[in-house]
Amino acid sequence: MKVSYHGHSVVQIETKSKRIIIDPFITGNQLTDLDAKELKVDVILLTHGHNDHVGDTIELAKRNDALVIAPFELATYLGWQGVKTHPMHIGGSQQFEFGTVKLTQAFHGSSFTIEEEQKIVYTGMPAGILFTAEGKTIFHAGDTALFSDLKLIGERNSIDIAFLPIGDNFTMGPEDASVASEWLQAKRVVPIHYNTFPVIEQDPVEFAENLSGKKGLALTVGESIEL
Repeated sequence: MKVSYHGHSVVQIETKSKRIIIDPFITGNQLTDLDAKELKVDVILLTHGHNDHVGDTIELAKRNDALVIAPFELATYLGWQGVKTHPMHIGGSQQFEFGTVKLTQAFHGSSFTIEEEQKIVYTGMPAGILFTAEGKTIFHAGDTALFSDLKLIGERNSIDIAFLPIGDNFTMGPEDASVASEWLQAKRVVPIHYNTFPVIEQDPVEFAENLSGKKGLALTVGESIEL
């Protein structure tokens, strides 16, 4: 299985049979190396409804006939836009042909903003994602603050790689994310959700180097790791 990072919170997973993308914020993301018009995906996993995470989901899903897996309210809203969805909610898991998806808690907000209408659409509770396939488990924390149940997630799951936000202001900062990495007990920890906007500027290399056990891995945009 190949896992790659593409700026902000965008993570791609390539299994033997499927191309999966998490939170495909591509258009408007100056840090990504992806082109939304050329990207081929089979499955889209969403942590919550903020525009910088939903991103190009609708266009990608329609063009690729991709399945979108998201928290219930967000999946419902996207279904109304003509997208094929599978709704889930926090604590629930589902086994698909390409792997198992489980949604975890995340402490954040979740809404989709339609700026031209000055309208905010509520999209349910935010989530983290545990994805298991081919004997490997990936944890994408989504946008979240530090919370003690991350320790429980680590105790109950053998996580091969965890993607944690470090940007601060909207999510955990580096100090809290370091605590989260200890609690999760993941073999590798990759920082996400930083440097896209001035208010979340951070040094991912410094964060990764400061983690114990040499488990920190600051992937550059477009860089991948084999699990």
